[in-house]
Amino acid sequence: MAQAGFDYHGTADVAANDAGLSLALSIFADRPHVRDTMRDDALAAGFRLHEARDVAALLDDQARPLGEVVLLDCPVVDAATMAALARLDMRAAHAGAHLIVSTSAGALDDVFACLDQSRPQLLVDPTRAERVIALGRVLARVPNLRLREMTQDDRLTLLRLTEQVGQIAQRLDRLADKSALPDSAFRFGSPQPAYHGPDDEQPGEERLMRAPRPALPDPRLVRRIIRQRQVRARFFDSELFADPAWDILLDLTAARAEHTRVSVTSLCIASGVPPTTALRWIGQMTDAGLLQRVEDETDRRRAFIALSDKAADAMARYFAELGKEAAQLI
Repeated sequence: MAQAGFDYHGTADVAANDAGLSLALSIFADRPHVRDTMRDDALAAGFRLHEARDVAALLDDQARPLGEVVLLDCPVVDAATMAALARLDMRAAHAGAHLIVSTSAGALDDVFACLDQSRPQLLVDPTRAERVIALGRVLARVPNLRLREMTQDDRLTLLRLTEQVGQIAQRLDRLADKSALPDSAFRFGSPQPAYHGPDDEQPGEERLMRAPRPALPDPRLVRRIIRQRQVRARFFDSELFADPAWDILLDLTAARAEHTRVSVTSLCIASGVPPTTALRWIGQMTDAGLLQRVEDETDRRRAFIALSDKAADAMARYFAELGKEAAQLI
């Protein structure tokens, strides 16, 4: 029997949502209770529900248009699910849809490998609140939305959520804003002034040569710094010293010096914050040019995260600046 408000395909009764937001939302989830929760939260936020179906439906009907926002739940990934994810990624990127994908820690690497075009929000074992926050981030990016009639309490809650999400997004987005780089914690460039070569002494000529790029630090030193930072969590609340961007940079610096690859799951663990938060930082740092996605040449189903060349150069220069004092500063 079809659910009230849905036809046998799971398509929402549009007439019941005519007064909703201009954003249509599609839901794909195999777990009925998760699908129902997603639907309830989306309607409470004022989205217009386009459809709610299982994940296999992504492969069944490629001609069916997606909603402007897509919520997908896939805690377990098999070959069929990966094919569905890859197609959804292409469709969402082509249509400009906002994609929010929830998965499990065990499936994160597979899901990450499938989604390389649509710039999705990835959530790991999310709570209901985290899904709502993800929807709020979409609302914060889309101005002038028409809200359906809600109670005053619902409206105030949504406005507070959107405001908070917007503030967080602005702080993170500074990493990707070139105009904000001077005030950012991350700046790229060679030390100034550059050193002069022998030819600089020739009359009437002044030739500047780029300073040689220093080598990456000894990975044993970086690993020691990481371990010392982790020890603090044994005595203090880990959130007190949470610095995911720096922990991510340290872990990837050590890995680059060791010539090893780092999966997104491993990097989330190294960040010292919940996986969903770590994924948000990884996304922002990638946008800022600090990190880059690296595909596995031998297995298209795998992808890794690495420092960009500019970030590696900056980390090398940072440790060179510290010199022999680095080991004493941990």
